[in-house]
Amino acid sequence: MKKINIFWAFSPILLLIVLLSLNVIFFSDNATSGANQIALVISAMFGVLIAKKFGIKWENLQKGIIESISSSMNAILILLIIGSLAGTWLISGIIPAMIYYGVQILDPNIFLFATCIICAIVASAIGSSWTTVATIGIALISIGKVLGIPIELTAGAIISGGYFGDKISPLSDTTNLASAMGGVNLITHIKYMLYTTLPSITISLILFLIIGFQFSGEIDRTEINNILNSIETNFKITPLLFITPLVMIYLIIKKTAPFPALFIGTILGAVTAFLFQENIILLISGEQIFNYTAAYKAIMQAMFGDISIGNNLLESGGMKGMLNTIWLIICAMIFGGVMEKSGFLKSIANRIMQNTKTNGSLVASTAGTCLFFNMTAADQYLAIIVPGRMYKEIYKKRKLAPENLSRTLEDTGTVTSVLIPWNTCGAYHYGILGVSTFAYLPYCFFNLISPVMTLVYAYAKIKIRKSDV
Repeated sequence: MKKINIFWAFSPILLLIVLLSLNVIFFSDNATSGANQIALVISAMFGVLIAKKFGIKWENLQKGIIESISSSMNAILILLIIGSLAGTWLISGIIPAMIYYGVQILDPNIFLFATCIICAIVASAIGSSWTTVATIGIALISIGKVLGIPIELTAGAIISGGYFGDKISPLSDTTNLASAMGGVNLITHIKYMLYTTLPSITISLILFLIIGFQFSGEIDRTEINNILNSIETNFKITPLLFITPLVMIYLIIKKTAPFPALFIGTILGAVTAFLFQENIILLISGEQIFNYTAAYKAIMQAMFGDISIGNNLLESGGMKGMLNTIWLIICAMIFGGVMEKSGFLKSIANRIMQNTKTNGSLVASTAGTCLFFNMTAADQYLAIIVPGRMYKEIYKKRKLAPENLSRTLEDTGTVTSVLIPWNTCGAYHYGILGVSTFAYLPYCFFNLISPVMTLVYAYAKIKIRKSDV
């Protein structure tokens, strides 16, 4: 096998960046629905051609692809069950109850502060910043307008809270993906991430509280009442609905493996729907009489497919809704398998290693690479997957615990995606909230502080865990 130079090693990544950039231009936020997946496969096959130039056989590359996809199967299984859980928690009234009780804590002087907290609670419960923004976020934007609060400030509070909740939720696809890329247990990843995440959200909340006191006035309760009335009309709301989330929390505390814990949460959500939400079951099933047939149809629909309740206020895609993400992960693993088995990533990593003499510079390089891929590849999943693949062995050689890598991937890869207008996340939030990315960017305090916090910890040598291996 010939020695691989840095130009040829990096060329598949360069092609990928070009293709993904074109996809953003031509497909906008629909790029992840197929175009990016094809770009990954094309770039992988380009990598195969280059690898053959250096004497690497297809059989070895194919083996690398299979191994790469296999390494992501745990995350894929979890993503599938998360889709089902989101569906049963919606029709059971668990998620609506969280929104119902959450919106009632609003107060004029602490609107931004409360907005951030509400979105954090909802996002941590459902594991999705996008769904949080598309539901409660839209209502909060309207309430902010009534209060005379600049829309970009409200958007910043919504996004900050949404991404905090997304990061710490075991239901989040990016959280599961980052832990998988780092090769670390999900709960260990979340716990270790709290060291940087909690200070970041605390500083953000303080800033929102200070800014919020500049605004005063009476809240027009119309928007809030519309939300509450829609939820009350469709769901039976009772504190008993929170038994299921409490059981989930207990299971997580007892260190139950993620998939079984999520599966139990899904089944409990289905049972809760059967016990409390007769109207919803009839609505989803299309049946006229509440019976086991209606319950079975509604619960199965919630677990596998699309449901929409209350004029699209509450939506879920079920297990099917996770397929685009899983499709993207599989294609990314194909690309990653070729890059890894061909030795391209090793060649790039060796060059980076020459400039990362300290652990602080290694974390900084990881964070910079995540930001680079968010800006050029325009997709947060790729900003987690590709750097995760690139740096995993370097962290291992430096005797750094894998949670250092997974934390950095999320502290930068996940949260900065929404700050880039041409990234799918930036485009999505602009479309939903009606606020340009550059307008809300200065007020997404959590998203701006998180990457800085991870660098501060790294260079100050705070909570940089060593590996036992």
